[in-house]
Amino acid sequence: MSVRRRAAWACRVLVAAALMVAVLLAGATASVPLRPYVPPEAVVAVALDVEGRGIVYSWGGGHADEPGPSKGTCLGYTGRVRPCPAARTVGLDCSGFTRWVYALAHGRDVLGPGNTDDHVRRMRRVSAPVPGDLVFFGEVTRQRVRTHHVGIYLGGGKMVNAPETGAVVRVDPIYRLKDFAGFYRL
Repeated sequence: MSVRRRAAWACRVLVAAALMVAVLLAGATASVPLRPYVPPEAVVAVALDVEGRGIVYSWGGGHADEPGPSKGTCLGYTGRVRPCPAARTVGLDCSGFTRWVYALAHGRDVLGPGNTDDHVRRMRRVSAPVPGDLVFFGEVTRQRVRTHHVGIYLGGGKMVNAPETGAVVRVDPIYRLKDFAGFYRL
């Protein structure tokens, strides 16, 4: 085989190998779901927009198949308002609120169904929070997760949240609750 033919053959082999590597890499990265970046200020803007709508608190509200206001449930209800109004009230509880806001900001349900314990398990704790992070209350340790409330951090010691039966989604100081468990991010 002439030098020219060997060079052409080697070139074709290299091109074929490069194409195979490109196909393998494309397949490998396609199988790893990447979260599109959503700026924290987008989450805050959505949260404040929802806060301005006057949506009422409803125990278990926001936990239908799709995120958003829904009738709640009286199962497990321990609120002060009696009898429990949740089963006839369309609204959001705290985790239903954060689920809906994140779904609106991200364009899909990124927190998924469940309560505050389920959501905190899907996130990572951060020591330098930015507005748009979630702030959880309760207890989160390596051995145990028992949370009872979540809000969306606004900065300056404030959060927007669905606080309790009889209230609407609103802005509150974080220190309103005494058992701060930490800031979390997707």
